[in-house]
Amino acid sequence: MTFPLSQKRVLVTGSNGFVGRNLVPHLAAVGCELFTPTRKEYDLMDQHQVRAMFRDIQPEVVFHLAAYVGGILANRDFPADFCYRNMILVSHTLHEAWSAGVQKFVGVMGGCSYPATAPSPIREDALWTGYPQPESAPYSLAKAMGHELAKAYRKQHGFNAIVLVPGNVYGPWDNFDLQASHVIPALIRKYVEANETGAAEITAWGTGAPKRDFVYIDDVCRGLVRAAEVYEGADLINISSGARVTIRELVETIADLAGFRGNIRWDSTKPDGQMDKGFDVTRMKELLGFECTTSLRDGVASTMEWFKANRSAALREVA
Repeated sequence: MTFPLSQKRVLVTGSNGFVGRNLVPHLAAVGCELFTPTRKEYDLMDQHQVRAMFRDIQPEVVFHLAAYVGGILANRDFPADFCYRNMILVSHTLHEAWSAGVQKFVGVMGGCSYPATAPSPIREDALWTGYPQPESAPYSLAKAMGHELAKAYRKQHGFNAIVLVPGNVYGPWDNFDLQASHVIPALIRKYVEANETGAAEITAWGTGAPKRDFVYIDDVCRGLVRAAEVYEGADLINISSGARVTIRELVETIADLAGFRGNIRWDSTKPDGQMDKGFDVTRMKELLGFECTTSLRDGVASTMEWFKANRSAALREVA
């Protein structure tokens, strides 16, 4: 390790979010002195409050996870909010981290920032070769600008800021709202509830042929900690499984784990979407010496058990 986190004063923004809730225990396990302020304590949209946060906490390391997020409908209706707020969040936090003398800044960016036409598996150098999916492009481009900001501060000020790109992440504390969630948490809830109500049939959209690269949140968190401790470069690094599975395989796995024995009817009149989207993990393996090892079945099983045991909290989070 070139930068061990043990005994470091570590600030995590967005610690109440999906990634944050899972990352904090991993950081605690390596012996960090953790600080997880909430929005009520410091509003990151207000630069004066961000400056006060750094003055009060005096962190040595920052994991910047705070973001303004929402589903496709929200992105469609409020594109200016998603673009402006996310650009302000990263601009304030990164600038004040540098100004306060933080030793290392770790940012994250979603795979949605890559061009919609990027060939699969997506390499990190594809970032600015095209336009993201139009439905969420203002959000996606704002997140991508966080990487450009990190590079600019590194070049001008020598600031040690790195940015990682988790793939299609799922796991405990995900969004289980059927209207706004990603595919795995939505399917887990759908099939668990169908099994409980004794539904005879569930309709699945499309043909089931599209392929996706899913990564369990525990692997992502281990990858973020690993990157913070060993990586000092300006280049993006994907954090994902590197293994693509079909949507049909995913649905059948979730149905089996949920105990659903009814019929799954595939409605091929509904769109499949992008047919193949995976992430190249060559840099992750070579630069971090790291691999995401949780199988899809094991990750889904753990997520499903968490959902069953914490249903009221999971659904309250998205109410």
